[in-house]
Amino acid sequence: MSAAPELVTRLPAVPPRPVDSHKGTFGRTLIIAGSRGMSGAACLAGLGALRGGAGLVYVAVPVGIQSIVAGYEPSYLTCDLPEDGDGQLAASAFQSLQPRLSGMSAVAIGPGLGQSPGVQHVVRHLYTTAACSLVVDADGLNALAGTSALDSFPTAARILTPHPGEFARLSGLSLEEIQSSRETVALEFARRSGTILLLKGASTVVTDGRRLAINDTGNPGMATGGCGDVLTGVIAALLAQGISPFEAAQLGAWLHGRAGDMAAEHLSCCGLIASDLPRYVARAWNELPR
Repeated sequence: MSAAPELVTRLPAVPPRPVDSHKGTFGRTLIIAGSRGMSGAACLAGLGALRGGAGLVYVAVPVGIQSIVAGYEPSYLTCDLPEDGDGQLAASAFQSLQPRLSGMSAVAIGPGLGQSPGVQHVVRHLYTTAACSLVVDADGLNALAGTSALDSFPTAARILTPHPGEFARLSGLSLEEIQSSRETVALEFARRSGTILLLKGASTVVTDGRRLAINDTGNPGMATGGCGDVLTGVIAALLAQGISPFEAAQLGAWLHGRAGDMAAEHLSCCGLIASDLPRYVARAWNELPR
């Protein structure tokens, strides 16, 4: 029988911001996201990383949407990747990414990528080989489901951020099994796969298989497209600033949820949209002790 997990209730310390710091001090974050018709996912993840405190944010997208993503926000940099005839990543994008990976502090992949063979190739190879910490969300998770990649135990951290439907595909469990024992199934999956798992939903579960944190921020207004893309960027930015992977997931969930709560207070749950969240993430930082 596995040992009982350590319940973590205290939030991690805020990353320090020395007075003599520069943009390189706070890490380089690479977001790999987007496809034709899904440029917004890349934009939102990039904004999440900026508001999450990363010093430099690079958003790598299929070449056909680069101009759209670059025009959305001037504070991040964009990189073009080869695409297939449907505007999704071509398999050759994996090789195109190699020169960029070595300089990155953290990488995130998945939002809006689609589910083409090229996307699957890129995600699976990046998951098993990337030497830096990696956040996997959305279509990145779909690309891993049912594959041996999850058995590879890479040397660097892997943070998976599924909603219950994505977790069902990853774990092979039914939605009913997941929702009836969220903490138990999350712990077991994290132990078995060697990952940090952030299982979304009311009272988001964060676990590395040994520790367990339950997030108490967030509201039903966040059940709208694109909110998870912002979370992906926030967590990647925290990793880039040197926070440990478990703590990055825990603090990222809190910041994201608190931003949603502040947005709902000012705008309403019904009217909240994903693009509201990044500016409230910036305000949520002020509620953390320094």
